[in-house]
Parts: sequence; structure tokens; C-alpha cells
Amino acid sequence: MAVTRMTDQQHAVDTTLVTGGVDTHKDTHTAAALDHLGRCLGTRTFPATTAGYTALLAWLGGFGVVTGVGVEGTGSYGAGLARHLAAEDVTVVEVNQPDRHTRRRAGKTDAQDAINAARAVLSGQAGTTPKAGTGPAAAISALRTALNGAVKSRTAALNQLDALIVTAPAALRETLTPLTGTTLITTCARLRPGTDLTDPRTAVKTALRRLARRIQHLTDEITDTKTELATLTRQALPATTALFGVGPDTAAQLLTTAGDNPDRITTEARFAHLCGAAPIHASSGRTTRHRLNRGGDRHANAALYRIAIVRMRHCPSTRAYVERRTTEGLPKRHIIRCLKRYIAREIHQALIADLATLTHTP
Repeated sequence: MAVTRMTDQQHAVDTTLVTGGVDTHKDTHTAAALDHLGRCLGTRTFPATTAGYTALLAWLGGFGVVTGVGVEGTGSYGAGLARHLAAEDVTVVEVNQPDRHTRRRAGKTDAQDAINAARAVLSGQAGTTPKAGTGPAAAISALRTALNGAVKSRTAALNQLDALIVTAPAALRETLTPLTGTTLITTCARLRPGTDLTDPRTAVKTALRRLARRIQHLTDEITDTKTELATLTRQALPATTALFGVGPDTAAQLLTTAGDNPDRITTEARFAHLCGAAPIHASSGRTTRHRLNRGGDRHANAALYRIAIVRMRHCPSTRAYVERRTTEGLPKRHIIRCLKRYIAREIHQALIADLATLTHTP
């Protein structure tokens, strides 16, 4: 709707309520402005820089009062813009890409995607609050990215090392095959291949030494990153890490999923749905039932699963619950799903307490 505003001269001025939409890319962002009736007021492309973010917001404000902006890719190309808009007290809504059927029927342009993003916000179809990306969740996410990359690289190097040993010349293979673990890596790192790379034995020794030293370097990197993550997680989430079965790794994953802003998970039901631990209605006609939720963040769901397994083995109250439900005839997989839902409720309360403490810490 339109808002009537009085100026100093007591003249009525009609101010349009504007909803923005942004299709984000690496170098440019295309914005669209809609009025309260969904009519397109204009589209424009801006550079993906701080100056571009400022110009984009000023351009939207030139049409009226900005009530909200839908941004695609708030976790990737749109992260910088989302943080800038949030810092200017603009309501930011995370918008998913349109489904393939709609895109195939209507075509695809950056301007049309921006218009679709704005309409998703205006219609209420999109209402997800993006992650703030300004607190410990963002810091933990960055460290976890480095850790996961190092672990994958070390695994690949170990597989390459084993494959080279299998096809190595007989004498070298017989020497290295009985060795395992750290002993094998240390031995390969100390190989002295020589300089004649035309000799297969020399070339294999050179490759094994380089792979072993790469593995050693990656192992040190993984150890250091895990130590940093554990320290940061315990510092940021004292209540969450104090829960039974919740270690630094699972707590870090759950905080990464939740984000730094508590308004993303205002209820424990929303958090459970975010983790894929909330059952979904699957009723039809006279049949009333629920089914497994295969959506949500599967990494967070896996973290809840690990907590449930630990408690099933070591927590007396959980073991008693499992025995009772087993007696009632419930399969183990269903019991685990119930446990994950209960654990999500407990984790939500602890996360909210920790995030509230972080918010009020000067």
C-alpha cells in the first residue's frame, strides 16, 4: 500500500512501499524494485563491491520506503550484500532459485530472476532469515572449511601412496608393504631417491617421498585446526558443549547450521526442521500419519545422530528409554529418530542461551 507522509509545509506526499529483489553473481548484482501491487518499478545492475551495495540500496530507496529485500545466494555471492543491508537495518530475506518448471516456462535473465526474488518476498513465499555471518558461527564455518579440505587432501594422498607402493618395483614394494601408519609415512618421507629420474625405482621413490611429506604437512595442519576449533567452540558454546554426548565437532556443526542470529531459530520446532529431525505430515483422506523428513541440513542431522548413538551406549536415561520403546515394539531406527527430535529440543535451548550470551557480551 501507499503511505501518506506530511512535509514541513503540511502537504501530503505519497510514499510507495518498495520490495526489492537481487540476483547475485560474482562480479555484479542485478536488482529489481516492485511496488505493493507487484508492479515492476525498474531493474538495474550494480558492481559487487561495497560502493555497489551502497548504490543499490540508494537506488531502491529512490522509489519509496524499502520494506524488504530478497537476495539469492546469501551464503555465497550474496553474502556481502546481505551483511551490508542488515547493517543498514534493512529486512533481508533469503530466496531460493525458482523451480526448473517455472524457469523453463518463463525463461531466464538476471532481471527476471531479480523480479522473481522480489515477488517471492512480497507474496510471503520466501521468509527465511539469512545467516548473519558476523559472529563465531562464521568463524567456525571458515575453519571447518579448511579442515574438511585438508582431510580430503590427506585421504587422497594416502590412497595415492598405497597405489604407488602396490605397483612399485619388487624390492621397494617388499620393503614398504609390511609397514603401516606413521611408520610407513616416516619411512617414505626419508627416502633418498637419487637424481636419475629415468629409472622407475628413482621416480617412484621421489613420488613416495613427496606424497609422504605432503601427508605429514596435512596431518600437522589438521591437528592445529582441530585444536583451534575445539578452543573456539568451547569458548563460544559453553552450555551446548556441556551437554551429554556433545563434543566440539558436533557443537560446531550445529552452530554452523543455526547461524549467529537467534531469530533464525525462534522455536525448537524450527531448529528441528532445520536439522531434518522434525516429522512431516503425510496424511491423506482417512489416513493420518507422519513420515521421515529427508530435508534440512544433513550434516546437522548426522551430528544429532552421533549424539544419539553416544547416549544410547553411555547415558542411563537414554538406555532406559530405548529399552522401554523396544518393549513397545518400536524398531531401532524409529527410536533413533525420536531421540534425535528430543536431542534437537535440548540443543536448541542450549544454543539460544549461548547465542544470547554472545549477543550481550561487550
